[in-house]
Amino acid sequence: MQIQTKTMGTVEIDDAQKILFPEGLFGFEDMKEFALLDSETKPFYYLQSIQESQLAFLIVDPFIFCQDYEVDIPDSNLAKIRIESPNEILIFSIITAPKDGGEITANLQGPVIINKKARMAMQVISDDPRWTTKHSLLPKNQKEAAC
Repeated sequence: MQIQTKTMGTVEIDDAQKILFPEGLFGFEDMKEFALLDSETKPFYYLQSIQESQLAFLIVDPFIFCQDYEVDIPDSNLAKIRIESPNEILIFSIITAPKDGGEITANLQGPVIINKKARMAMQVISDDPRWTTKHSLLPKNQKEAAC
């Protein structure tokens, strides 16, 4: 299947790249069909809407830059996307990279949880006060960790 993307023009995707968000994403509840696409810049990916070509999110595995990151997700939420085993879970954070060159941040408070087996996903909200919607990806100085 070919889709139009915000950053890469027309791309070919297969069924394994399609992700269904039954409840959409926060602020985009009507957008339910996305594709998980590799970014040219590793370790980032794009979560590209299949329904709206101009809607794409830059995402990253939060554990890459924040080794002590954790999120407690109620089983009732995981059941909505048919999670049966922890092995089926992928967790991503949505990245904000301001056009003006400002600080690059990750939303650790609202991670995207993907069931890689069922290709279903949801965004959840963590009530852990350590995580914010604007968590810096880069350390404040070279000796500090980002988390």
